[in-house]
Amino acid sequence: MTRPAPTPRLLVLEPMPQGHGREWLRHLAEGARRFEPVPPLAFAVAPPVAESLRAELAAAPLPGLSILSLSEAEVARCSDRRLAVSGLARWATMRRWLARTGAPEGLFLELDHLSLPLALGLPLGAGRSVSGILFRPSVHYEPGVWRHRDWRRDLRKDLLYRRMLRHPALTRVLSLDEGFPAFARARYRRGDKVEALVDPAFPLAGITGEDRKLAASAPAGRALFVLFGVLAERKGVPALLRALARLDAASAGRIAVIVAGVVDPAIGDELRDLLARLAAGRPELWIRLEDRRLAAGELAALVEASDAVLAPYQRFVGSSGVLLWAASRGRPVIAQDYGLVGRLVREHGLGLAVDTTDPAALASALATAALRGRADLADPAALARFVAGRTPEAFADGVLGPLAGPGILLTRQGFAAGDRKATSGHGLATRPAADHRV
Repeated sequence: MTRPAPTPRLLVLEPMPQGHGREWLRHLAEGARRFEPVPPLAFAVAPPVAESLRAELAAAPLPGLSILSLSEAEVARCSDRRLAVSGLARWATMRRWLARTGAPEGLFLELDHLSLPLALGLPLGAGRSVSGILFRPSVHYEPGVWRHRDWRRDLRKDLLYRRMLRHPALTRVLSLDEGFPAFARARYRRGDKVEALVDPAFPLAGITGEDRKLAASAPAGRALFVLFGVLAERKGVPALLRALARLDAASAGRIAVIVAGVVDPAIGDELRDLLARLAAGRPELWIRLEDRRLAAGELAALVEASDAVLAPYQRFVGSSGVLLWAASRGRPVIAQDYGLVGRLVREHGLGLAVDTTDPAALASALATAALRGRADLADPAALARFVAGRTPEAFADGVLGPLAGPGILLTRQGFAAGDRKATSGHGLATRPAADHRV
């Protein structure tokens, strides 16, 4: 007779079928193993993620873990491109699954979507609470050359954060931008809810001969640049192809490019057109588009074989695991000079930070990198310092640490019961907050 699943202590909601969520859920599952006893958890996720996690954990199941599949309708509503629609859908989905499972606490892996329902003070349910991970706080950035839409965006965020933090059911906001917590504490009445959380580097994966096939397809004697992940417009894939078209023949002949990941259907036709133009107008260039999700070993092999990892985001304000993939394997990046990504690249010496919205500037950076070589783009010691401490264990401790209460211990390194100190490390220069709370 099958035992009923225990009531979860924490329900984690991640409706996106692609992206970093699958990786982070694995970190949380492995982190929970270090508790004695292991706290019961539930992951409510998109069906493909549920299937993948069940397969990955089958050999060593985590006691008390329930992997729950969201319905296709729930995934569709929570993935709506309109932030207000997706946010309200995620709030309703969390309420429904908390009631269904009996879990007292919920965690959103992307709290950025939830600022509106939290600011509106929508009810969660008696005796229940939520927390979440905040990717893209930008209201604390130093004044600079901002487009009008940036001011409007940050004013909107500021108003929402002010009200969001007052929601009685919201217990913690875990910020991947470690410059934000101090600003929030000074500016917002309940800014003490904001804590820093490390963005974890993916564990070094074993690489098989099969894993190396994609990287080995690039011709020898060229500088290899790689771009990977979900291939969407914000990742700068079309911008990269336009920049490559601006290379002179000599520079193009020194460069090989592999772009790997699932192509967003919204830009599929545009990419095919740009690739056809590249083939006709710049035949000296070698480029390969691999339209599929890569295994961890393949990604590791690709980064290891590269001379630089590309992160040409288009004015993206949040954190990026691409920096950690590159730094953990001693590779520099060519990245946007904007937002948190640009700050980290400049302040930690991770590579070249350029205006990736300007095809000429990006083309110049690619040509420069191909001539200089990776050893001249970033100091290996600086890359090692950047990634030190940004571990899956530190990430899991930051999320799950408050579950350590009386009678629950963490084995090996990690939190002692009740220790909730935040890890510091970004050292960002941020705009001082006004000396009052609103």
